[in-house]
Amino acid sequence: MPRYARAEREALADLLLALGPDAPTINEGWATRDLAAHLVLRERRPDAAGGIVLPPLRGYAEKVRRRLAARPYPDLVAQVRRPPLWSPVSNPVTDEPANLMEFFIHHEDVRRAGSGWQPRDLPADLQGALWRRASSMARLALRRFPADLYVQAPGHGELSVGRGGERLRVVGPPAELVLFLSGRQRVARVQLDGPAEAARRLRAARLGM
Repeated sequence: MPRYARAEREALADLLLALGPDAPTINEGWATRDLAAHLVLRERRPDAAGGIVLPPLRGYAEKVRRRLAARPYPDLVAQVRRPPLWSPVSNPVTDEPANLMEFFIHHEDVRRAGSGWQPRDLPADLQGALWRRASSMARLALRRFPADLYVQAPGHGELSVGRGGERLRVVGPPAELVLFLSGRQRVARVQLDGPAEAARRLRAARLGM
């Protein structure tokens, strides 16, 4: 079974080291040091990781993340590269389902914050795995959008979602759809076919977590 989560983790760790702690990322307000600290918190601090998704815990999680970010940067990246086996999201059983999206998206958060980037030529199996995730993301993220949306990944599949109304197609490779649906519309290379105003609203919508 391919271990794409591990490959994305290794590639991200290599890139973090190459760029240093103060390089930009797509995540607003975060440099590479901040992103690395987020990943370490998620895997190594279960007492604070809930704050990633639960607003009442967000303040505590941010305090912990800032303390982690103050650590020596090479040590921080080493912890990103080698998560503990006891981690509920990074042990051998959960690693691929829990971390493929996390590390693929954050790898692109760093790659696409620089200049001259191009989409990677990804293996077909990885694109297929990303399409399965994108399908679930689309059903969740777009179910209330006021349009009749068709999300299409040529060669992989398509689905319809939305509350109905104007028809809008969202077309792209699975990797680009994942980025679009996770709230990275401005760097995702997808094609929107349909009324200009509906396309504008979708590009500006708050998607993702």
